[in-house]
Amino acid sequence: MALSPCLSIDRLTVSLNGQSILNGIDLVLEPGQRVALLGQSGSGKSMTARAALGLLPPQAEITGRIDVGGVDVTRTPALSRPASARPAMVMQDTQAALNPLTTIGYQLEQPLRKSGLGAADARRASIDLLARVGMPEPEQIARRCSPELSGGQRQRVCIAMAVACKAQTIIGDEPTSALDVVTQAQILRLLRDVTQAPGGPGLLLITHDLHAAAHLCDRALVIEAGRIVEDAPMQRLVTDPQHAHTRELIASARNCGIACERLYG
Repeated sequence: MALSPCLSIDRLTVSLNGQSILNGIDLVLEPGQRVALLGQSGSGKSMTARAALGLLPPQAEITGRIDVGGVDVTRTPALSRPASARPAMVMQDTQAALNPLTTIGYQLEQPLRKSGLGAADARRASIDLLARVGMPEPEQIARRCSPELSGGQRQRVCIAMAVACKAQTIIGDEPTSALDVVTQAQILRLLRDVTQAPGGPGLLLITHDLHAAAHLCDRALVIEAGRIVEDAPMQRLVTDPQHAHTRELIASARNCGIACERLYG
C-alpha cells in the first residue's frame, strides 16, 4: 500500500502587507524522499519553509492548503499543531537553534521523554543518537553545551534532535552553507543516511547551493519570484533544464567551477 505524503502544499499563496510573496506553490514530499527547493535569495524559498513549519508572521494572508502528515495545518501556527503535524527543522544558524545554557544531552532527552521514555532510557537513547550522527565520544558531547562545539558538531546535534522528535518531515534551511567543504560533505552523507533508514523521514532541502542539492536530492523544484518554474528529477533538471531561470542557476554554478552535470556523466 502506498504511503501518504509527509508534506503536501497545494496552490499556496502568501501575501504580506499587500505584497505577494508566494504565488501558487505546489509541492509533494514522500516519506524517505529528498527534495530540493532551489532559488536565489529573495525568491521565496525560506517563506515556503516558514509556511510549512507554521512560522509565518501573524499578518500574513494565506490561501491554498498545507498538509503535514495528512493534517491540514494551513492556518495553524507551529505550537498549536499536533506533534505528528510538526516538521523538524535543521537550521543554518545552529547557535540560535540550540540553547547555550543547557547541555546537549538534556536538549536531546526532552523530545525522547515526550515520546514516552523514562529518564534513564532517554539518556541512553540520546547517547545512541549522537553516536548515530557520527559524534566522537558521544557521552562527553552530551555533557557539553553548544558554545563548546564546532559548527559541524552543532549541525550534527541538530540533525540528531530532528531524529529524536520522530518527525516524518525534516526541513533543512541552508543547513550546510556555513560549513567548510569537508564538514559539508559529511553532513550531506548524514542526511542521506537518515532519510534512507527504514521508515525514514522525507527531507525538504531549502538551498541556493545547486552542488549540494545535486549530491543529496532525488528531485528539485526551482522557485523564482514566488513561483515554481520547474519541477523535475534532479538528474534531468541538471542535464536538461527546461526553464531559463534553471539554466541561469546551472550556468552560474559552472562559472564558479561547479559542473553538476558531471555527477551524471
